[in-house]
Amino acid sequence: MGLFDFLKSKSQTQSENENYTNGGNTTVIPENIFLERNQPTDHAATNGNTEETLIITNNLDQLYRFLDRNLESKGYDDALINPDSYHLQQNIDALSKELMRTIQRVKVFYEDFIREINFHIESRSRSGMVDTVEELKMKKETAESHIDKVHLLEAAALNNEGDSQGIIISYTRGFRNGLAAISHHAIISKKF
Repeated sequence: MGLFDFLKSKSQTQSENENYTNGGNTTVIPENIFLERNQPTDHAATNGNTEETLIITNNLDQLYRFLDRNLESKGYDDALINPDSYHLQQNIDALSKELMRTIQRVKVFYEDFIREINFHIESRSRSGMVDTVEELKMKKETAESHIDKVHLLEAAALNNEGDSQGIIISYTRGFRNGLAAISHHAIISKKF
C-alpha cells in the first residue's frame, strides 16, 4: 500500500487486497504463532521494579523473594507523585501488611504440607514401606525446619527488626531521595 492509497477508488483497493490474500483464498495463521500465552498459575507476582512474571509457590523461597525486593525506585516515584510524609507512612504500613499476608500464606502452606506428610507416613507405615517412610520423615523434618524459620521471620517482622526491615529501608531511602530531588529542582537549582 502506498502513501496516496486513500485517493484510489474502493474497488481498485479491493482488487489489490485480493492479490495479497493468495488469489482470494485467505490463509488462517494460528494465534500461537505470534502470541505467547502464559500457562495459568495460582499466583503471579512482579519481581521488584520489573514486569517479569514469576511463578510462585507458597514456600520459604516466596518469602525470601518478597524480602529481597529493592523498592528504592518505587519510593522515589511515589515521592514525586505525592511528597507527603503521611503518604510515606501509609505505604510503609501497606508493605508491612503485605509482608504479614505473605508470611501467613507460607505458614499455611507448610502446615498443610506437614499434615499431608503425616498422612502418608501413617499410610505407608501400615503398608510396610520402610524406605518410603524414612524419606517422608526426612521431608517432614525439612518442612519443619522451614516453618521454624518462617516463625522467626514473623517474630522479627512483628518487632520491626531483622530481614523484614530491608524492604522498608529501601522504600524509605527512595522516598527521601525523591523528596530531595523535588527540593533540588524547585529550590536549590534556581538562580536568584
